[in-house]
Amino acid sequence: MTRRRARFPNGTRALFIGADRIMPKDSIKETAPLKTNVIYGGDCVAAMERLPENSVDLIFADPPYNLQLGGELHRPDNSRVDGVDDAWDRFDNFAAYDEFSRRWLKAARRILKDTGSLWVIGSYHNIFRVGSILQDIGFWMLNDIVWRKSNPMPNFRGTRFTNAHETLIWCAKDKDAKYTFNYEAMKNLNEGLQMRSDWTLPLCTGDERIKGTDGNKLHPTQKPESLLYRVLLAATKPGDVVLDPFFGTGTTGAVAKQLGRKYIGCERDADYIAAARERLALVKQVADDKLLSTPSKRSEPRIPFGTVVERGMLPPGTVLSDPSGRFTAKVRADGTLISAEHRGSIHQVGAAVQGAPACNGWTFWHVKMGKNLVAIDAFRQKVRAEMVALN
Repeated sequence: MTRRRARFPNGTRALFIGADRIMPKDSIKETAPLKTNVIYGGDCVAAMERLPENSVDLIFADPPYNLQLGGELHRPDNSRVDGVDDAWDRFDNFAAYDEFSRRWLKAARRILKDTGSLWVIGSYHNIFRVGSILQDIGFWMLNDIVWRKSNPMPNFRGTRFTNAHETLIWCAKDKDAKYTFNYEAMKNLNEGLQMRSDWTLPLCTGDERIKGTDGNKLHPTQKPESLLYRVLLAATKPGDVVLDPFFGTGTTGAVAKQLGRKYIGCERDADYIAAARERLALVKQVADDKLLSTPSKRSEPRIPFGTVVERGMLPPGTVLSDPSGRFTAKVRADGTLISAEHRGSIHQVGAAVQGAPACNGWTFWHVKMGKNLVAIDAFRQKVRAEMVALN
């Protein structure tokens, strides 16, 4: 890895690692133009205060949990558990932790776009305090997500339930904000079912876990990439700017880069920054931008059934049926359907023959193609694909 140091006119030193600049907290006194794919070294509040207002699309934060651990923890075989005992996770009292949380959340709110959203992850030690502060300063709760760990660490003392989950809070900037939610992408990721607010994903282990020079895990709370993948796919678009104020070893940046998003990291620990830089250098972005986004159905161009008819795909007289063959109707020249007792649009006739209040005619009606029944929606999608290709 290439490292070099630079001195600013005022005597401040900055560390540069590769292409990502590691900026000192006192190197810029005023708000600077937004720079992405960069890691800012030092205090996250100071770094965020230098960024332009309303400039970030999503903030993912994994703040110190304030675990309040007392003494060492050992397994039944008396081996020591490598838990979170770092200085950055220690606060004198709850009041000090709350003040810390207010400071970074207010700084985050200032730089978040009105259309952006903020995610915070935590455990029972801190997430309720953070949630209260989020509401106090004006954020609007959208969901709380339960990350259920498929391989949690046991409760070795046997005095409590196994702590098998963490909680993510997803917020918009205010009640009326028009935030990004890629509903169709989440549904596709879940094999056609609505994505629920309980996510079962494993802890970060194996080759994904970054080790220090001593062979032990470098960061005690490194999150799995699968968790960040789901967050960023759900709430950002390609090209969006994602900021992580507690960057650690760069999981947020690595997933953002892979998915064609831009990242900004803030981190105090030089070892974490160095590890993040090495990690990011190995990440390859998906080359074809078309593979990175799932257009919502609402954003797709509207195709009337009449367009399919006039294009000759389903000419007048074509017999349509439901998948069971129980109901049939014929296509009329004006793009409506006629059955034995009903006449109207594909939706109206589909609802009428079933005695239902509503019907999606595109998925209800089918046409026989050889030995198969094909939903007429296939023809609509073909027209849409042609329109997209022309644009």
